[in-house]
Amino acid sequence: MSVAELYTKYTRVWIPDPEDVWKSAEIIKDYKEGDKTLQLKLEDETIQEYPIDPKADKLPFLRNPDILVGENDLTALSYLHEPAVLHNLKVRFLESNHIYTYCGIVLVAINPYEQLPIYGQDVIYAYSGQNMGDMDPHIFAVAEEAYKQMARDEKNQSIIVSGESGAGKTVSAKYAMRFFASVGGSSSETNIEEKVLASSPIMEAIGNAKTTRNDNSSRFGKYIQIGFDKRYRIIGANMRTYLLEKSRVVFQAEDERNYHIFYQLCASAGLPEFKDLSLTCAEDFFYTSLGGDTSIEGVDDAEDFERTRNAFTLLGVKDSHQMTIFKILAAILHLGNVGLQAERDGESCSLSKQDEHLHNFCRLLGVEHTQMEHWLCHRKLVTTSETYIKNMSVQQVVNARNALAKHIYAQLFNWIVQHINKALYTTVKQHSFIGVLDIYGFETFEVNSFEQFCINYANEKLQQQFNSHVFKLEQEEYMKEQIPWTLIDFYDNQPCIDLIEAKLGILDLLDEECKVPKGTDQNWAQKLYDRHGSSQHFQKPRMSNISFIVAHFADKVEYQCDGFLEKNRDTVYEEQINILKASKYPMVADLFHDEKDPVPATPAGKGASSKINIRSARPTVKAANKEHKKTVGHQFRNSLHLLMETLNATTPHYVRCIKPNDEKLPFSFDPKRAVQQLRACGVLETIRISAAGYPSRWTYHDFMNRYRVLMKKRDVSKKEDKKVACKTLLESLIKDPDKFQFGRTKIFFRAGQVAYLEKLRADKFRAATIMIQKTMRGWFQRMIYRKMRESAIRIQRHGRGYLARRLAAHLRQTKAAIVFQKQYRMLRVRRAYLVIRKATITIQAFTRGMFVRRSYRKMLMEHKATIIQKHARAWLARKRFVRFRTAAVVVQCYFRRMKAKQELKTLKIEARSAEHLKRLNIGMENKVVQLQRKVDEQNKEYKFLNEQLSTATSTYSAEISKLKKELEHYQQKNKDGNQITSLQEEIDTLRLALEKAHGERKIVEDTYTKEKDVLQKRISDLEEENVLLKQEKEDLNNKILCQTEDEIAQNAVEENLMMKKELDEERTRYQNLVKEYSRLEQRYDNLRDEMTIVKQTPGHRRNPSNQSSLESDSNYPSISTSEIGDTEDAIQQVEEVGLEKAAMDMTLFLKLQKRVRELEQERKKLQSQLEKKDTESKKSQVIEMKNEMDLDRDTDLAYNSLKRQELESENKKLKNDLNELRKAIVDRVAQNNNCSNDIYDSYSLLLNQLKSANEELEVRKEEVLILRTQIIKAAQQKDAGRNMEPNNMQTSWPNSDKHVDPEDAIEAYHGVCQTNRLLEAQLQEQRREHEEELETLKEEMEALRVEMEKQQEAFYQTLQLSPEAQVEFGIQQEITRLTNENLDLKELLEKLEKNERKLKKQLRIYMKKVQDYEADQAIVHTEKQRHEHTREITVPRKEKVFQGMLEYFKEDEPLLIKNLIIDLKPQTVSATVPCLPAYILYMCIRHADYINDDHKVHSLLTSTLNGIKKVLKKHNDDFEMTSFWLANTCRLLHCLKQYSGDTGFMTQNTAKQNEHCLQNFDLTEYRQVLSDLSIQIYQQLIKIAEGVLQPMIVTAVLENESIQGLSGVKPMGYRKRSSSMENTDNSYTLEAIIHQLNTFHSTMYDQGLDPEIIQQAVKQLFYMINAVALNNLLLRKDVCSWSTGMQLRFNISQLEEWLRGKNLHQSGAAKTLEPLIQAAQLLQLKKKSSEDAEAICYLCTSLTTQQIVKILNLYTPVNEFEERVTVAFIRNVQALLQERNDPPQLLLDFKFMFPVLFPFNPSSLTMDSIHIPASLGLDFLVKV
Repeated sequence: MSVAELYTKYTRVWIPDPEDVWKSAEIIKDYKEGDKTLQLKLEDETIQEYPIDPKADKLPFLRNPDILVGENDLTALSYLHEPAVLHNLKVRFLESNHIYTYCGIVLVAINPYEQLPIYGQDVIYAYSGQNMGDMDPHIFAVAEEAYKQMARDEKNQSIIVSGESGAGKTVSAKYAMRFFASVGGSSSETNIEEKVLASSPIMEAIGNAKTTRNDNSSRFGKYIQIGFDKRYRIIGANMRTYLLEKSRVVFQAEDERNYHIFYQLCASAGLPEFKDLSLTCAEDFFYTSLGGDTSIEGVDDAEDFERTRNAFTLLGVKDSHQMTIFKILAAILHLGNVGLQAERDGESCSLSKQDEHLHNFCRLLGVEHTQMEHWLCHRKLVTTSETYIKNMSVQQVVNARNALAKHIYAQLFNWIVQHINKALYTTVKQHSFIGVLDIYGFETFEVNSFEQFCINYANEKLQQQFNSHVFKLEQEEYMKEQIPWTLIDFYDNQPCIDLIEAKLGILDLLDEECKVPKGTDQNWAQKLYDRHGSSQHFQKPRMSNISFIVAHFADKVEYQCDGFLEKNRDTVYEEQINILKASKYPMVADLFHDEKDPVPATPAGKGASSKINIRSARPTVKAANKEHKKTVGHQFRNSLHLLMETLNATTPHYVRCIKPNDEKLPFSFDPKRAVQQLRACGVLETIRISAAGYPSRWTYHDFMNRYRVLMKKRDVSKKEDKKVACKTLLESLIKDPDKFQFGRTKIFFRAGQVAYLEKLRADKFRAATIMIQKTMRGWFQRMIYRKMRESAIRIQRHGRGYLARRLAAHLRQTKAAIVFQKQYRMLRVRRAYLVIRKATITIQAFTRGMFVRRSYRKMLMEHKATIIQKHARAWLARKRFVRFRTAAVVVQCYFRRMKAKQELKTLKIEARSAEHLKRLNIGMENKVVQLQRKVDEQNKEYKFLNEQLSTATSTYSAEISKLKKELEHYQQKNKDGNQITSLQEEIDTLRLALEKAHGERKIVEDTYTKEKDVLQKRISDLEEENVLLKQEKEDLNNKILCQTEDEIAQNAVEENLMMKKELDEERTRYQNLVKEYSRLEQRYDNLRDEMTIVKQTPGHRRNPSNQSSLESDSNYPSISTSEIGDTEDAIQQVEEVGLEKAAMDMTLFLKLQKRVRELEQERKKLQSQLEKKDTESKKSQVIEMKNEMDLDRDTDLAYNSLKRQELESENKKLKNDLNELRKAIVDRVAQNNNCSNDIYDSYSLLLNQLKSANEELEVRKEEVLILRTQIIKAAQQKDAGRNMEPNNMQTSWPNSDKHVDPEDAIEAYHGVCQTNRLLEAQLQEQRREHEEELETLKEEMEALRVEMEKQQEAFYQTLQLSPEAQVEFGIQQEITRLTNENLDLKELLEKLEKNERKLKKQLRIYMKKVQDYEADQAIVHTEKQRHEHTREITVPRKEKVFQGMLEYFKEDEPLLIKNLIIDLKPQTVSATVPCLPAYILYMCIRHADYINDDHKVHSLLTSTLNGIKKVLKKHNDDFEMTSFWLANTCRLLHCLKQYSGDTGFMTQNTAKQNEHCLQNFDLTEYRQVLSDLSIQIYQQLIKIAEGVLQPMIVTAVLENESIQGLSGVKPMGYRKRSSSMENTDNSYTLEAIIHQLNTFHSTMYDQGLDPEIIQQAVKQLFYMINAVALNNLLLRKDVCSWSTGMQLRFNISQLEEWLRGKNLHQSGAAKTLEPLIQAAQLLQLKKKSSEDAEAICYLCTSLTTQQIVKILNLYTPVNEFEERVTVAFIRNVQALLQERNDPPQLLLDFKFMFPVLFPFNPSSLTMDSIHIPASLGLDFLVKV
């Protein structure tokens, strides 16, 4: 392939640019060899001529096709060069916001300067267990790769994180350690992973600082080794540190800060425990204020300090040691503020004795003030003969003070690191480790000193290791694929390393110069010039004699020699150290003791690291100023060599952090800075090595799928090997055989060949597209012509039709005009005729009217005369009629008056009778009683007046007789008539008085009648008012119902869904608790097993697992199932089971609280009723006292005494009969005690006799009452005629002349009184009942009114709320109502259950006694006939009908559990009834219940549960076994419910099944335990199924090509051949998943698992398929394409078809796939216009905003003809989705589990129809 073929028109290239580094351009003219310029067009449409040097023949870099832009791996690019790498990173970072990109084995991480939601726990789970090339680039993918290779290859791993300051090295290392802590976990309870993470805040506080490039820059390097055991769980860690920047303690540049710990300490100086530190704000101290601003925006130093202290505590640093650390840090700050005073000679200085900071420094460190003051200004010079003390100048003192401060901080830093390592140390043997190296990248500044030299030296070593590793991997790949290869020439920086570390190298010469007594930096620089002046990596600057240049692999760096010797020596005066060694604080003294055995392998800074040793009582005497430590350079070189040995012994993984800009702006990309770092970190070197070989690799299958379009039809149709077809194709397309190689499984291409193939493929597609377009355009034109022709014909037809219609309309109009003329003329003539005719008729009418009126007037006069005559004659007749009628009326009136008087007399007599009064007075209230009392008073007055009248009458009779005699006497004598007249007048007067009395009585009776009517009317009014109130209540209720009916209808579905959701959440919480309990139990068993293995103590040991976890459930009744209404019973149960074993139940607590409230309300109600009764009793007492005064007391007492005597006699008689019966029974029992004939009959006799006695007592009482009533009625009838005699004395009644006996009158009066009392009692009773009924109605009305007000108020509040709030409020109201109703119903149910248990208990007692009696009788009978009927005992047992019970002996229980549970295989019972073990267990339980053996029931159920748990633990990965025992556990639970005796579970039972119910025991608690066990088994079943399906999902659903030829494979990079994928075959098809689902479904169905549970299991598995597939889709760029969406939708349809085929479409499983379906639709939708954005938002309702945006960002065209999703379109979709309140979580929780529900499913089988096969080995079971 020639150059001319590549550089053709429309080809895009990269040209250099001073601002953007590289700029894109397009060739507008074909290039020919020998051309000096290249015609280009830039992106801004400007034309440019690019010069080409014919000698160098260096053409511009070619640009990759757009389809390759944005790749996850840079090595997937066809053209591998710097502009392609830079552009790909820029596109991914700015457009897709992807900060991670692979570059071969390197992960390039660009700092976004913004918190991204891609580091959550869900993302960790998503990357855990995945292959590195299958997911999007991520730090978690690198960590997972290291973890997986450690576990697979059993080789230690290392993750090397490097980059500039501010590039994000520390954060990347932190996230890698977090991944290991989450995935690896901890092997013990020490939580070592938390300690590893807790070390980060401490190291950031003491080792990080703010710089101009980074607010949290690590100023040291560290290598953390995380240790793992054989199970690859974290057991410990170790940290090594490198090159701490001690100079930052005493100096900071502008806008920089010291280490964070100083500012944190100053921010917390106000705390009480820090008052002794004498600290103020950071601005007051010299060491913390050199950089200017002491604060960082968005950082709270006080809060960070609290986090640091917590981390110290977590790592086990004591509070005393923490306080000592803070004292040392405060002392360093005070040391920096010590004031110096120069003397006049300038050669010496002094310190103020009153210096407060020096005093605080000495006090905090516990050293002598005078000694420290002296040796800060003096130094000791030791010679061979003498020792001198020399003064120091101010500058020397400042240098010595700063050196002391740096040394103190470095020693403290080392001490903290060692203590962190001590906290992370473990005694368990380490099997392997993963190291995380967080080290500084290549640095170059304007002024570079000793620190930059060491940093760049370390990077040289790391780059050498990196180059050799990349080269090694490349050669291994070629050898594995068996292709010929030549040695790749790569940059080797060994000469540069030799320049630094070889003999007489830079470091060696520096150490020699440090040993010279008066060595200087200038002398050392001159030696470097002399020694290495000829080296190609060493240069001398032209303008300087105190600097040198080293040509590193990344760039040339000029180092200033000033300070090299001082920093290399790291000199601290020994006198000052000795003072610190003598500190009174042991920790301070131990910091500065020398190491006895220095180990150069673990230095942690510039100064030598020291270990904390115990001080000797006699310190050794050392020579002053003797060099007893190695230089910093030497120590750093040794530690670097050790690090390289460690890295070379491990498998390295590289993370290169890139800083995109220096302004720390989020998602801002500076190409210059990025290129500079890419060159320095080795990424471009990786590209160069890859480009030197065969960077592009394709498998034969992928190559065939991608470039099959370039083959001819005959080559494709041939059934030959794909390898041969690919060879044939490549040999025909690429003529140069060196451009590609055929490996064993892959095809290798040189750089640019894939782009050439892509160009050929695009040309092929373009030609095919043109052909299709040509054909389609021709077809379109023909279609347009046909439409035009048809349109012309149609227009002509319509035009002609229009003309014809117009002519026809003209003809019609002409004809219509003629018709109009004819009609108009006719109308005009007719109108004239009508006028003449009307005038003629008018004249005739007036004439005829005149004649008629004349005759009418004549006739009217005659008529009026007739009327006058008629009326006159009528008046005369009426006058005569009135006169006759008046006479008749008068006669009738007189006659009717006479009859009325007679009727009135009869009615008066009848009205005075008692029966009439009784009939009239029934139903009267208090007013009637009062009137009766008034009547009684009138009767009394009438009696009194009657007596007076009788007395007066007798007196008058006597006087009359006397007067008659006198009259006769006088007549005889005088015959005077005057006196008789006066006496007659006196008699008349008396008669008038008597009539007046009768009139008054009549008035009283009328008043009584009126008041009675008024009361009846009032009662009727109250009843009507009650009816009206009820009607009003019903109207209001109907109104409310009508108003809320629509809303209820609209919200019913939502309310049901919400309630169902809450119920599911409640079930979820409960089942999570069950799951957590199961996990803890499993963890306990594991720990117990480990303890058993460790201890291995012989002898018997109590096994905790033998104690059933259900002991509290089985041995002791739970308080939650006790009767809530009876508090004493609950307390008694607590006392019985013990306080320790009485499980606290929240339900019980709530119920007790509710019961207390109810009792309190009942107490208040009873108290109010008592007060009401007291008031009523007082009123009744007053009324009774008044009545007693008015009534006849003698009669009442006699009546009461008579009644009492009768009742007492009857009661006494009944008591005697009862005593006689009891006595007879006792005698009979005593007589039959020895033989125990019939205890049950005795009790029955007693009960019958008691019942008959009670019935007789009731009969006697009724007889007494009937007798008394008959006596009273007889007395009333007897005295009815006598009561009214006094009133009729002066009337003309027939009996008025009869004599009245006084005794009869008294008896009649007593009868009337008795009748009045009865009537009064009846009236009072009716009045009381009426009042009670009225009060009840009022209370109901009040309650209804209050409820109605509440409903109205709630209704008004609901109307004011929003629709969502209305729904929520309604649901809350409904939930509250249902909760109260449920509690009431539950309480009622528990009361009924308690009563039922009591009755059952009594029945069991009686039955047991009967059985004992029968057993005794059988024993007696057997003793008599033992020898005669020996064989007759067994004969009935054989003939007994099988009752569905199995009997076994207690010692056979372990064998039963072993054969039926532990050793049972599902295949053994596959041909029998499903769930046979459950039926057998229930029949055994039923027999234990039948014989009333509670211990046997408890033991069998406990052993069954423990056996099932043991089997499940043993087969924790066997789906068939788990499904089998889930089905049996559920069936056993159903049997315990079905045969429990509860009516709710017996609705579908047959009569035969009801006979098989349990009789003695209530196993409700064991049902709950079985339900919990079923939940645990279900969760284990789902876990096993998910473990089988999860590895198949990604390849089967996302990667498998279900529709052949649809997907086009894109070029993949290095990661697709990652070592994590070696020797693995993870290719699954969708048919494999469907086959596995069929296996699961058939297994569950064949084993008799309930269909509802099968549906829930399938729904859970489909949710897991959806979650895993969607999460993988969201983290993979290569599958987010249109073709993948089509494949995905087809695969989902296949799964849906499977659901329909298995009749599982109603299980809700298909709904769980909705997010995946919408993701597939999103991949297939158009993504251009705003309408497309709205369509996406409308369709993707199950996807969150983040998921939609993520898929759009990941969307990648497979072909060049597809367009990428623009950033503007994504922003448009985001704006439309802002209204959604989606959760921020990106990934689905694939571990989420729906709450399982076990519906009651009764069996139709009867226990007696079940056959037990002999293969089970249950011969010891006996059928009963």
